[in-house]
Amino acid sequence: MSDPIILYNGPIYTLDPAHPRAQAVAIRNGRVIAVGSEGKVRATVTGRAEGINLNGRALIPALTDAHVHLIAHALARRNVRLDDAATLDDALQQIGVAAERLPAGAWVQGRGWDHSRWGRWPTAADLDAVIGDRPAYFSRKDGHSAWVSSAALRLAGITAETPDPVGGAIQRERGEPTGILLETAIDLVRRHIPEPGQEERLAAVREAIEEAHSYGMVGMHLPTSMTPGDGRMTLDDLQTLRERGHLQLRCLVYLGLDGLDAALALGLHSGLGDRWIRLGGIKMFADGSLGSQTADMLAPYEGSSNRGIAVLSSGELRHAVRRAIHGGLAVMVHAIGDAANRKVLDAIEAALPGAPPLSIPNRIEHCQVVHPDDLPRFARLGVIASMQPIHCTADMEVADVLWGKRCAYAYAWRSFLDAGATLAFGSDAPVESLNPWLSVHAAVTRQRPEGTPDGGWYSEQRLTVEEALRGFCYGCAVAAGASAEQGVIAPGMLADFAILSADPFKLDPSALHTIRAEMTILEGKVVWEQERL
Repeated sequence: MSDPIILYNGPIYTLDPAHPRAQAVAIRNGRVIAVGSEGKVRATVTGRAEGINLNGRALIPALTDAHVHLIAHALARRNVRLDDAATLDDALQQIGVAAERLPAGAWVQGRGWDHSRWGRWPTAADLDAVIGDRPAYFSRKDGHSAWVSSAALRLAGITAETPDPVGGAIQRERGEPTGILLETAIDLVRRHIPEPGQEERLAAVREAIEEAHSYGMVGMHLPTSMTPGDGRMTLDDLQTLRERGHLQLRCLVYLGLDGLDAALALGLHSGLGDRWIRLGGIKMFADGSLGSQTADMLAPYEGSSNRGIAVLSSGELRHAVRRAIHGGLAVMVHAIGDAANRKVLDAIEAALPGAPPLSIPNRIEHCQVVHPDDLPRFARLGVIASMQPIHCTADMEVADVLWGKRCAYAYAWRSFLDAGATLAFGSDAPVESLNPWLSVHAAVTRQRPEGTPDGGWYSEQRLTVEEALRGFCYGCAVAAGASAEQGVIAPGMLADFAILSADPFKLDPSALHTIRAEMTILEGKVVWEQERL
C-alpha cells in the first residue's frame, strides 16, 4: 500500500453528473479513494498523506483521443506539413526546400494539403518543377487523396492505360494521369515507398506520446488507416514499447478488414488485453471523404451528378459487419456521407439478431453528415458516434459548397446528444492537429480560433464546455467499454487527471484553444509537468 496523495486548493471538475464539483481528491495505488470538500477528503484519509497544491488551477479527468493514426501522426511530425500552405506556391516552396535537404533518390514525403484553398487540384508537373526527377508522395489532409510526382507514377507503372482500381480512381486530364490518386488508387504508389524501420517508428511514437501528455491526454483509440497491414504494425510497435517500459498511454487498437480472417481463426474477441493495450475490434471503410468528393451521399454533391464512392458495396459491408460481430468483434466503420452512415447502420442492425454480447460497442467514425431520420438509430442500436469537432471548422467552407443546405445536419453534435447518442471525440491526427483543445474550442464555439464566422457556423449545434469535455473523457470511456473505471473522477475510478493552464469553465470560450496541461497524471503517476521558467 502506497501513501495516499491529496490534490487540493483548486476547482475540481469531475464530469460526474451526480457530483460535478469538488475541492479536493485523494488517491492511493493509482485509484481515487475520496472526492469532495477538502475537510471531508482529509478526514477520509488516515495516516501519512502527500499533497499536491493546485494553487487555484483547474483539475479535470485526463483526456482520451477517440481517433488517432498514431504511427502516421508520429512520422508526419518529421515530414513536410502543408496544413498552413494557403496557396499552391506556398506548398511548392516548402516542398522544394525539404527536397534540397534529402539525399539523392530519397522520396519527398508529407501531408496536409488542401486544394480547396488553392483554387485547383495540384499536378505531378507542379511537383516536378520544384523537385526534378524525384519520387514524391503527399497525402491530402483527409488522407483520401494523394498528390504524387511523375517519377512516382513511373515507379508505380501508372499510365493512361492503367485501369481505376475497385473503390478508387486515378484522376486524368485528356486521358493522362494528373498525379492525383483517390481512395484505393493511392496504394498503387504507396506500396513502392520504403517503409521506415521499427526503431525510427518507436522513437517517433515516444515523441508523439509526450506531445499527448502535454495536452492532458493519457489514452488513444487507434484505428487502422487505408494502408494494408497498418493494424498489425501498430500492435507490434505498441507491444515493443510496452516490453521496454516506454508505453505511458492507454491504447485501444483496431485491426483492419484485412485482419478479420486471421482474428476470427484465432478466436480473438473485442476487449482482449488489459488497460494498456486492448483489442477494440475491426476497422473498415464505407466511403471516402468530403474534400476529395468521395463521401457516399444520398443525393449528388451540389451542382454535379457525383454521389461519391462506396469503398465497399452494400452487400460486402453487410457481410463483413455480420462476420465480425458474430465472431465477437465490434466494428468501427469510417462513414462520412449520409448514404454511407445509413448503410453502416443498416448493416449493424441486420447483424445484431443472434449475435453474442460485445464488451466494446460498435461505432461509426466521423458521422460528418447524417440524415435526421437516422440520428435516433445510434442510441437505439447502441452505436457510438465517434466524431472530430475540428473537422467542422476546418471544412465548413467546403461543406457549404459541396453539401449546401445539408450542412444544417452536418457535424450535428447537439442533435446527436438530443437523440440520446454517445459522443466520443477525437482528432483524426495526422489529418488534423492532435491538440484536443482545438476541438473543444470548435465544439463550444463552431468557430475558428480567429473568431470566424461571427456567431459560429450553424451555432444551434454548439455544445457546452462540460459536454465537449465529456466527449473526450466519459464518451471515450464508454466507447472503450471502460466507463466503470475511466472518464470521470469518483471513488474507485483510475486516478487519471489533467491540471490545466486555465479554467475551461471560467475562460472566455474564444480562448479555449489556448489551454494546455501543466501536469498530467496517469494512474497516480506524474507523466508530464510543464517546466517553470
